[in-house]
Amino acid sequence: MVRLVKRIASSTLATLAAIVLISGIGITIAVMAFGLRVTGASALYFVIWWIALFAVLPFGVRSQHESGEIISGTEPGAPSVPALREKALWTTLVSSPILVFVCAALPLSGL
Repeated sequence: MVRLVKRIASSTLATLAAIVLISGIGITIAVMAFGLRVTGASALYFVIWWIALFAVLPFGVRSQHESGEIISGTEPGAPSVPALREKALWTTLVSSPILVFVCAALPLSGL
């Protein structure tokens, strides 16, 4: 799975296509199985995705100081390789099941 994510993340277009596809599947499940409207499911997914992004961002980060390659004029604590496309894919892969779980749990809460 890690290799597949790295391979997809090597291309911006492939990354965007994968994100749209996986997000669309999660939103479609929320709409079809749980009766949400597309706008409501999309808004809920947007919130979940951003929260998950901030949870995923620190994973695997090595600072320039830790890697020993400090670029002149930058903060030594800045990441040497941020891998943002990979993190966007991982965030999407985590967010879609969370969306389905939240949609399944909403009726139980009485909302």
